[in-house]
Amino acid sequence: MKEQMVKVFLVEDEIVIRDGIKNSIKWEKEGYEFVGEAGDGELAYPMILKKRPDILITDIKMPFMDGLELSRLVKQELPDIKILILSGYDEFGYAREAIRIGVAEYLLKPVSSTKLLEVLHGFTSAIVQERKEKELLRKYEADMLENREYQKDEFLNRILTQSLSVTEILAQAKALSMDLSAQLYNTILLEVAGISAVEGSKGGNMLTAIEAAVEDQDGLYSFRRSMESWMILCLAEDSEQMEQKIQSVEECIKSVLDSCPVQTEYFGAAGRPVSRIRELKESVAGAESVFSCRYLKEWNQIVRSEEMPDNDSENSELNVGSLEVGKLDRKILEGFLKTGLRGQASSFTDEYFVSLGEKNIQSLLFRQYVTMDAYLTAVSVLESIGYDSDEFVARCGDFKDMESVFQTVEHTKKYLTHLIETTIDFREAVSKGTYSTLLKAARSYIEQNFDNEEISLNTVASTVNLSPNYFSTVFSQEMGMTFIEYLTRVRMEKAKELLRSSSMKTSEIAFAVGYKDSHYFSYLFKKTQHCTPREFKSQI
Repeated sequence: MKEQMVKVFLVEDEIVIRDGIKNSIKWEKEGYEFVGEAGDGELAYPMILKKRPDILITDIKMPFMDGLELSRLVKQELPDIKILILSGYDEFGYAREAIRIGVAEYLLKPVSSTKLLEVLHGFTSAIVQERKEKELLRKYEADMLENREYQKDEFLNRILTQSLSVTEILAQAKALSMDLSAQLYNTILLEVAGISAVEGSKGGNMLTAIEAAVEDQDGLYSFRRSMESWMILCLAEDSEQMEQKIQSVEECIKSVLDSCPVQTEYFGAAGRPVSRIRELKESVAGAESVFSCRYLKEWNQIVRSEEMPDNDSENSELNVGSLEVGKLDRKILEGFLKTGLRGQASSFTDEYFVSLGEKNIQSLLFRQYVTMDAYLTAVSVLESIGYDSDEFVARCGDFKDMESVFQTVEHTKKYLTHLIETTIDFREAVSKGTYSTLLKAARSYIEQNFDNEEISLNTVASTVNLSPNYFSTVFSQEMGMTFIEYLTRVRMEKAKELLRSSSMKTSEIAFAVGYKDSHYFSYLFKKTQHCTPREFKSQI
């Protein structure tokens, strides 16, 4: 790629001197682009902001706006610009003020074209180096973009599980470009069902679109919990604004799902607002309680925790005679067993019993029926994913030997909670086994192709037939690091092997481990290994 020319702008009120400087140098031949000129700072300032030169040459004494004032204003908008002040005044005060502003050079008139070029070439070397460093940083940040989502999820986990001070929370949030200052905080647990049925990468793109739509709103941050579920952090200044935030989340989801080619549903559970960020776990607990009951509720809505009825709900007025046992909806339990979380099992069981009616649950016969139905549903779910139910029977017992389970309502609840947790454990084991096979294939592909500069999250995801977003989430959750972190680690380990055992140059090693740009390789090496390739080799 052709190197970008260095742009120069000239400000001088004496037209003879200005023309002399402009015409005495063959700018393009010397590697410069002369982008403009002006007779005073007031005229020059808007032109400079538009042209954005790399170097500003300006006289110090001019009408309307002098060179020092112009330099001060320009530096505020273009902090990297190199400024050369030309002055007919050999006064220390001018030079001192120029240094304070950040002027790079201060020369007394008259200045020969030779001297001027000497200074400009010195500027150019610094500009080229700064450009290279900015490009390396830009490339590094682009490569590490995937890491930000992983770090963000880890940050939320730390807030909820560790006793972080407000100072620690705000500092870590700032590092992730998150502003968490607010009067009220709340959380929404969200699940979208059906997107996994979308063919190809469209499903993953829709999940990304949901996250983008949510985070495009001020005061909303999304954190991935699983492939199709999130926790959304809502920040507001008062209760009315908090309700608007929750409604905004709902509108974002609907707008994305309206374009989905297959039938999809969503369910959201909002906790209770809290006034301190360290109290977020209380908000999450409320949201979790609602979320665990999602298969007992209508979908395509966000349910607020304060809307949840007490246990003496209207269903408690039912009796065995009024309940059509033959129509008991097995899909409620089946849905939870397929997608629920282990930590929600107890809450789900409580709400499941409430939905069946307190008076009905007092019936021994009814409890036997419900437990048998749950047992058979669990076996069916496990067999549908290829799990041998023998181990399930060993852990949950044979149904005909469960007389003690039905002695009291609490005994039955405790058993059903155990049954649900066991089923989820086995389901997760199957998933991990599936993921293990996929990750083994992905790691094998990386080991064989790490030296190909074109290897990427997309190419590796396609080899295991997953969408990039889905693969990225699975990889980071199962490996404890992002794809790019893993690829970089593999490449750096291979580079260290070559540094130890070969006489190859740094540029050759860079190419051998997948980096065409040796400067970027050296930058990454120092970033990850805390020393340069040369320093590493000298330690051997």
